[in-house]
Amino acid sequence: MKLKVLVDNNTYIDQYYCGEPAVSYYIEDEDIRLLLDVGYSDLFLRNSNELGVDLENLSAIVISHGHDDHTRGLKYYFERNHKKFISIIAHPDAFKEKVVDNLKICSPILLEELKEKCNLILSKVPIKVSKHITFLGEIPQTNDFEIRKPIGKQIVGGTSVDDYVVDDTALVYKSENEIYIITGCSHSGICNIIQYAKEVCKDDRVLGIIGGFHLFEVTEQVKKTIDYLKQNNIKELYPCHCTSFSVRAEIHKTVPLKEVGVGLEINW
Repeated sequence: MKLKVLVDNNTYIDQYYCGEPAVSYYIEDEDIRLLLDVGYSDLFLRNSNELGVDLENLSAIVISHGHDDHTRGLKYYFERNHKKFISIIAHPDAFKEKVVDNLKICSPILLEELKEKCNLILSKVPIKVSKHITFLGEIPQTNDFEIRKPIGKQIVGGTSVDDYVVDDTALVYKSENEIYIITGCSHSGICNIIQYAKEVCKDDRVLGIIGGFHLFEVTEQVKKTIDYLKQNNIKELYPCHCTSFSVRAEIHKTVPLKEVGVGLEINW
């Protein structure tokens, strides 16, 4: 598997790509080409050109969850007349309207309109998206320290309800020897995601993780997360996007981290 970071909050020194507080990863598994998320703007398209990544032959776009820093790029994708009726894979709640106070934080293209533009595949259960990669679907809670917290409201059938971001999901790549996890924001809890990925793959050997951990302050949750990561003996850890410097520094004391920026290429 090859992964290239098209969009992240960070860029590397002396590498002249642009960043934004968002996520988009280009992934290859044999002859399958995927995007996980599409960032907040058209930046994923501009950076893909600079990085020599051809998005014309994408097999599918996977959405980690419905917030606009992961979905707003869809507007620009369809404006550029890219591949017609591409498959888009997500949780059933990903393209519902989401608001915080009066601010919309959802995809610019919601469910009914999106159905007309693509082959929309919505699933709460795991789906194989390539020979080695699985979309995890809805993540169950398996520990007592990563409790889902509502982020604004979600509009369901005209009714506003607390949004616990149950659409938050991830990808897992299973090689012959280990598994690797690719997340968007980990609203579900990074340890819950890891645990479910191990269950789905029937493999406890987690070699690497890249993605946002949605951790901002060094709390008891962070300390228990570090203990869990250490217990799982994870060798390649790439926390980024919505993982603060203070949290990354705290993790790095126990589990060495790798730097993430636009242009990073990982071969697993």
